[in-house]
Amino acid sequence: MTILQSINSPSDLKKLPPAKLKNLSQEIRDLLINTVAQTGGHLAANLGVVELTLALHYVYDVPKDKIVWDVGHQSYVHKMLTGRLDKINSLRQYRGISGFPRVDESPYDIFNTGHASTSISAAVGLALARDIKQENHSVVAVIGDGALTGGLAFEAMNHAGHLGLDFIVVLNDNAMSISPNVGALSGYLRKLRMDPAYSQTKEEVEQALLRIPGIGANLVKAAGKIKDMVKYLVVPGMLFEELGFTYLGPIDGHNIEDMIVVLQRARHIKGPVLVHVITEKGKGYPPAVENPDVFHGIGPFDVATGKAIKSGIKTYTQVFGEFMVRKAESSPDLVAITAAMTSGTGLDVFAEKFPGRFFDVGICEEHAVTMAAGLASGGLKPVVAIYSTFLQRSFDQIIHDVCLQNLPVVFAVDRAGLVGEDGPTHHGVFDLSYLRQIPNMIVMAPSNEDELNDMLDSALKYGQPAAVRYPRGSGEGVEIKNSPEYIPPGKAQLLQEGDQVLIVAIGRMVNIAMNASVYLRERGISAAVINARFAKPLDEDLIGSWAGRCRRVVTLEENVLMGGFGGGVAEAMNCKGISAEFLHLGIPDSFVDHGAVSCLLEELGLDAPSVAASIINRWPELIKQRVIRGL
Repeated sequence: MTILQSINSPSDLKKLPPAKLKNLSQEIRDLLINTVAQTGGHLAANLGVVELTLALHYVYDVPKDKIVWDVGHQSYVHKMLTGRLDKINSLRQYRGISGFPRVDESPYDIFNTGHASTSISAAVGLALARDIKQENHSVVAVIGDGALTGGLAFEAMNHAGHLGLDFIVVLNDNAMSISPNVGALSGYLRKLRMDPAYSQTKEEVEQALLRIPGIGANLVKAAGKIKDMVKYLVVPGMLFEELGFTYLGPIDGHNIEDMIVVLQRARHIKGPVLVHVITEKGKGYPPAVENPDVFHGIGPFDVATGKAIKSGIKTYTQVFGEFMVRKAESSPDLVAITAAMTSGTGLDVFAEKFPGRFFDVGICEEHAVTMAAGLASGGLKPVVAIYSTFLQRSFDQIIHDVCLQNLPVVFAVDRAGLVGEDGPTHHGVFDLSYLRQIPNMIVMAPSNEDELNDMLDSALKYGQPAAVRYPRGSGEGVEIKNSPEYIPPGKAQLLQEGDQVLIVAIGRMVNIAMNASVYLRERGISAAVINARFAKPLDEDLIGSWAGRCRRVVTLEENVLMGGFGGGVAEAMNCKGISAEFLHLGIPDSFVDHGAVSCLLEELGLDAPSVAASIINRWPELIKQRVIRGL
C-alpha cells in the first residue's frame, strides 16, 4: 500500500511524520499526471500546490476549520486527502466528482467556487459568522496571484483590514493565472520574490532596532515617521500591511516543513494575516513547467510527450484568433482586449504580431469592458474576448458604459452554451438572456466556423455594440471562405422548407435541428428549419412567414429558457399577431452539472433524437396517432 492509499481523511495525514510528506508529494504528483492525462483538467495549478495543500491539511483541522479555495481548480489534491481518492478517476466525468469544490460533494468543501477572486469575500463572511455565533475555529482563504488582480479581492481585504478580523489569506504566488500575470501588482509581487531585502518580517526589523545600543528601545517605541520610514524601506508586503494585514513571507511553497511552521504561527496571530507562498506552476512535470498556460486546463494528453490528444478540426477559438490576425493586418484601428486569457481566447498570435494593439488587463472583466468603451470613444474598434461565464461579471459595464452610449464595441463571447466537464460554474448558458435585454445590443451566434468568420467581420461594420457568442471546442469542419460575407443585422436563413412544424434554432443547435428534421421526416413529418443567426434583432418577417404557414413553432437554444431566445421569438410573433402553438427547448430553470457535452445534451433532451421525440409528444397528431418507438 502506498502512503497516499493509507490516507482516508486529513486526520490520517496528521499521523505521518513530516519526513514522509516528501514521498507523499511525489505519489500525489504521479497520480495527478496520470489521472488528468485521462480525464483532462487543470493540471499545472494542482501540481504547483501539492506541498501547500499538505501543509494546510497538516496544520488546520478541517472541516471544523474552514478553507476556501479561490477558483477551486487547484483543489484536486485537497479532494485526494479528504476521502475521494477512490473516485479520482471520475474527476470531471459525467456523474463523477467535480473539478471544483462542491458543498454537496463533501463536508470538506466549504464553499462552491469556480470564478476567480471570490475566496477572500467568502472567508470574511465565514469569519464574521463564526464570531457572531461565538465559535472557535480558523478561516483560511487560498488565493492565487492571478486572482488577486480582481477588484473583488481588494474590496474584501480592505473591509477585513478595517474590521481587524481574525482570518488568514494564503497568497499562492506562481506568477501565473491562465496567461502570465500582468499589471503593477504582478510587478510588486515579483519584487517581493526577487529582492533579498524583502526577506525580513516586521518583527525581525523591530528586533534589529532593539539591538542598537542605547537608543534601540526608544526607536521601537517612537511614534510615526522613523519607524514608518524603516518599514517602507525594508519590511516586505507593505501594501498588505497598509490594508491592515500582518504579512508573513515570502515562503518557499515546496518546503513543507517551513510552511507548517509559518501556518502554525499565522493561526495564532490576532487580526488578518497574509501568508505569501511562492510556488511553481506545473511543478514535477517538465511539459507543464515549460507550458503552464497550456496545462492550465487541458484535455486528455500523452504523458510521455505532454502532447494533447485533439481532433484535426479547428476550434471556434482558433477561427476567432486567425480572423483577428487577418483583420488587424488591414485595419490599423482594430484592438483586442482580454482578461487574463491570451491563449485561452485565441489571441496569442495577435498579441505577438500587434503588441501595441493588444491589452491583457488581468482578471478584471469590468475594467476590460469600460476600457473598451473608452477606446471606442477614442475612435478605435475594440474587440473584447471573454468567456461567456466571466462576461457576466461586467453586466453593468456593458449596459452603462457601452450600450447606453451606443459605442461600437464587439464582444467575442467564447465558451457559450454548455462547456462540458467544467460544470455549472463555467457553462455559458445565460448570455442570450442577459445580452438580448440591453438596448442597442446586437446578439448573434454562428452555426459553424465559416458563419463565425462572417459574423465577426459584419459586427465590426455595424457601428454599434455587438456580441458574437460561440461554443467551446471544435467546429463543424466546414471550409472558411476567403472573403467574409456581410450579414445584415437580424437576417436569418431558411435552411429547409416544410409545412407541418417550424424549427427556429440558433448557434450550435442549428445542426441539431437539421438532424432532428431527418428523424421527423422518417416518420412522415415535414419540418421547416430556420437558422436564426440573431437573438436580437430577430428576422420577424422570415420567421413570421413560416410560423404563419406551419402554425407550430419549435425554438431551440443552448441557453436558459428564462428570458432567452425562445421567449423572444414568441414575443415577436405575438406582436405581429401570428397565431401559433409554441414549444421552447433549451436549458431548464436549474443549474447543469458537469460531463461531456454529448451526455449533457442527451440528459437535457437537446440532442437530435430527443428534440424529435419532444416535437412528436407535443403534437402527436402530426403522425396521426402512430406509436413512436426507438426515439
